[in-house]
Amino acid sequence: MRKVKFALVLGILLIGGCDRHAPDRRGQGTDADNPLEISARERGVVSSEAATPVGVFERSHDLGRDAMCVVPAGAGQWRFAVTAAFGTTLSCSASGTMVREGDGWRMRFARAEGCEALVREVEDELRLPGSLPPQCAKICPARASLSGLRLPRASWSADDARGLQIRDPQGNMQQPCGV
Repeated sequence: MRKVKFALVLGILLIGGCDRHAPDRRGQGTDADNPLEISARERGVVSSEAATPVGVFERSHDLGRDAMCVVPAGAGQWRFAVTAAFGTTLSCSASGTMVREGDGWRMRFARAEGCEALVREVEDELRLPGSLPPQCAKICPARASLSGLRLPRASWSADDARGLQIRDPQGNMQQPCGV
């Protein structure tokens, strides 16, 4: 009888262990032994954290393409160029500098004195605030605005950012972060 009880208890313990889930390993960092992961991070294809805004942010939609490139511009500074499409005849392009501020970056637009915005990268998406200061009205034509613009990160590479092509107001393709 004792052997039967022991076997029954042992069986219950063994069956109970079958329902366990694998340990949750999210947030434990990258797989340092995975050559594909290492190669992707070295080439700037993926990054474990957004310590800098350097890279390309881009998305295509029914009205066109929104894109932004960011490259280093000295210690703790970056320069950027951004474009947002609002159809075939209306778009907004701007450039300027960025500096780290808290958990985001302060964008300062070049052709609009006092036009600044604090942007954040959330889940690999750069997010501009829903409203910009009135001084920013002159960076976009007509009623277009960069307010609320969201751009998914496409690359962490400065080389990709330098190579990003953005159409200028005359329709010519330029590499604004390449110079």
